[in-house]
Amino acid sequence: MAAQATRIGGAPISWGVNEVEGWGHQMDTGRVLEEAASLGLPAMESGPEGFLPKDPAEASRVLGEYGLGLVGGFVPVVLHCREAREDALASVERQAGFFAAAGADVLILAADAGGDGYEENVELDDAGWDELFEGLSLAEEIGARYGLTVAVHPHFGTAIERPHHVRRFLEGCETGLCLDTGHLVVGGDDPVMVAELAAGRVRVVHLKDVDRLLADLVAAGKVGFEDAVSRGVFKALGDGDVDIERVIGLLEESGYGGWYVLEQDIMLDDEPEKGKGPVEDVRKSLEFARGVLGGRRGDGA
Repeated sequence: MAAQATRIGGAPISWGVNEVEGWGHQMDTGRVLEEAASLGLPAMESGPEGFLPKDPAEASRVLGEYGLGLVGGFVPVVLHCREAREDALASVERQAGFFAAAGADVLILAADAGGDGYEENVELDDAGWDELFEGLSLAEEIGARYGLTVAVHPHFGTAIERPHHVRRFLEGCETGLCLDTGHLVVGGDDPVMVAELAAGRVRVVHLKDVDRLLADLVAAGKVGFEDAVSRGVFKALGDGDVDIERVIGLLEESGYGGWYVLEQDIMLDDEPEKGKGPVEDVRKSLEFARGVLGGRRGDGA
């Protein structure tokens, strides 16, 4: 796991880089990595396939040019349908091999609903949940072969989206959890409550703050997810309504020693001016997270 002083990583989605077709302006890899490095981030998630070179050695070299390592990456796959399992696990295998060879230690799975983007909802029956749990077990076996920790990411627009989905996941299997403070809120959950309930299951953390009023509209089905993102539902740490300090405190008290990834989903209309745009929010979030972790160290935590 990451050392205490270098446990805060970044993610390309904080610069608006996303795998969903039509997701706003996509910034160049070089600029994103340069800005991440300029802030002092030690590592990044991989971003969508194609953001980094396909060859893991080349990807590692490119990251290394900016003094960055690789945390791991986000892998959305359909695991609740038996007919989709072969392709899903092949994707997990391919990306696990890439992550491991490029120096990562975490593979973050999302239980893809099977649609395009994250606007559709799916409600699994008991058979679907059994299929999902079996698929997660097989994905964990793949991760183990590559020396990767597998963590499941509750994510809006997937099969694990709402509070009852998260509880069913936690009760039905032992796979690790990716605690995302933003997606839990837009799904109608409370990240503090989830941290209290499942701190021992957390394997990686995505930190983002949230405009709760707008998030509540998403949870109620009155505003679409992508529309909410374009309207700024996700905020820099300290600018929204999530008790980020309490979440971090609960995790640290539980003995969590993994990554805190700054992952503020945004959409861009065009290329920001140099030194402006996403880098400003990432800087603010980094200072906030460092302050919380640094304060806890000062308290003897």
